[in-house]
Amino acid sequence: MSLINESVMSFSCKLASKTSVPGGGGASALAAAVGTALGSMVGEFTIGKKKYADVEQDIISLMKKADDIRFSLLKCIDDDAIAFEPLSKAYSIPKDEPGRDEVMEKCLKDAAQVPFRILELACDAIDLQQEFADKGSVIMISDAATGVALLEGAIKGAAVNVKINTKSMKDRDYACDLEKKVDALLKEYIVKAENIYIGVCNRM
Repeated sequence: MSLINESVMSFSCKLASKTSVPGGGGASALAAAVGTALGSMVGEFTIGKKKYADVEQDIISLMKKADDIRFSLLKCIDDDAIAFEPLSKAYSIPKDEPGRDEVMEKCLKDAAQVPFRILELACDAIDLQQEFADKGSVIMISDAATGVALLEGAIKGAAVNVKINTKSMKDRDYACDLEKKVDALLKEYIVKAENIYIGVCNRM
């Protein structure tokens, strides 16, 4: 069953239980999707207002981009669970069994790709949140700040879920390259998210 069709109660209970999925990757994707949705909420309360007529088309475009990102993030919740299942089985393969290293390496790389995708999508959403905060209705800026705070948490969560897999990879060139990409995104977008949050708070 798809995790994204679970109720909030059911999903949170599964997170709290002794099961491997959903886990940190799926939780990061959900947090990012919620944060992105708050940007769209700002947009909904902005369009149609005379005061914001000059930016209405910009807001409509932002909302379309936000919807695309949000649905992609929701898909990542299921993708993360699907990618982790083979890895969890690979860990149970006896260490002396021929071919184990090759199976493990493929599973680790596959499992790392989903949280990296979550990280990229959440960073894209932070860029949108900046525009929602700058152009959206001033009565909704607290929602823009809440959204960017959730997105900052999501990128940190996604990053650590990439690195938990790269640390076990035998292909260190691949692992180090992916880690460098993660670190570069974190360095840029944590600062950006915090600046957006502070900027909104200073306007309140």
